[in-house]
Amino acid sequence: MTDRTISTACAIAGGGPAGMMLGLLLARAGVDVTVVEKHPDFLRDFRGDTIHPSTLEIIYELGLEEAFLKLPHTRAPKLSAEIGGRPVTIADFSRLPVRNRFIAFMPQWDFLDFLAGEARRYPNFRLLLQAKVTNVQTVGERVTGLFLETPDGPVRLDSTLVVAADGRHSVVREKAGLEVETFGTPSEVVWMKLSKQEGDPAETMGHAGPRQGFVLIDRGDYWQCGYIIRRGTFADLRAGDLEAFRDKVRAVSPLPADRMAEIQSWEDVSLLQVRIDRLKTWWRPGLIAIGDAAHAMSPIGGVGVNLAIQDAVAAANRLAVPLREGRLTDADLAAVERRRLFPTRATQKLQLMMRSSRRKDQAVEEKSKGPPAFIRGLARFPLLSHLAGRLIGLGFRREHVREVR
Repeated sequence: MTDRTISTACAIAGGGPAGMMLGLLLARAGVDVTVVEKHPDFLRDFRGDTIHPSTLEIIYELGLEEAFLKLPHTRAPKLSAEIGGRPVTIADFSRLPVRNRFIAFMPQWDFLDFLAGEARRYPNFRLLLQAKVTNVQTVGERVTGLFLETPDGPVRLDSTLVVAADGRHSVVREKAGLEVETFGTPSEVVWMKLSKQEGDPAETMGHAGPRQGFVLIDRGDYWQCGYIIRRGTFADLRAGDLEAFRDKVRAVSPLPADRMAEIQSWEDVSLLQVRIDRLKTWWRPGLIAIGDAAHAMSPIGGVGVNLAIQDAVAAANRLAVPLREGRLTDADLAAVERRRLFPTRATQKLQLMMRSSRRKDQAVEEKSKGPPAFIRGLARFPLLSHLAGRLIGLGFRREHVREVR
């Protein structure tokens, strides 16, 4: 039995980058919008914390750049890798046609808190925390809202439009029956925190080790580290000796060997299951999916957050006025998918090509130790780093914030 009913023009499931950005943009355009987040706050470790140049440009277009860049963050004007003991630039952002030519590393909870704070300035914005989606509400083929479970009891959220922005394990897309096409990936990432000390590498973000098996991200007072493993092998690692795991990480980490002693138990690591997938159709009447709910990306280049933000901007540009004026159609939803399908496909195709290159390289590993072929190409032709910088920093199709009318 539902204890309470709330009505809104747009119900957004998921308070991640896509959901919060779309909520802000719709509220700014005068749409009554409700964002639903299952957690009590945004504090979660090992989320995508990269704010790309294209996202920084969106922040600028919203008039929020000055306040945003006052938040604690570190800047990466380039991404690098270590090959044969020397650094090689993978992506250089110095020539991008934007104001801020760097990736900003910022804890995602700070980014989301910032967006939520700006959205709350509008009386037509509502954020429901600790509200778990249990099902979608339908009338015939049309989705007409969400059923929620909250600490105060069940809630029915009636809406003209439901947006699935609840991530790669989206409950909304599952309950709505949206079909997912999955592209297999052979690897996973074991994330961990290690202290940052004097004499450590100067890079803000980089790949290290003989086969780029270790990711190093500067979080200010600590390193976020990712150890890349083959899919399905984590259980075997955990079943073994913790010191044996530390030894494997030491073999590819550029940090001093004794730093691994900070990993004192398996509770100090977190497994990210790498996946690349895409919805066959992103919408049905009354519902559309964006961000990871529509397309999960590999962590290569940290582009997932970037694409999610671009989805949100494209959705707001197309849907805000029809929602505000009560004339939303299926054609509007289909237009958002058409707009964002090319950059999604192109990015995933590139990631799959890079994966294929790595697998071919692994096939001859016994003959030639070394990094994947695409990394070797960047080492040989440094100018390619500017192309990589454009693809990572801006993506295949940029979106711009439209003026509110």
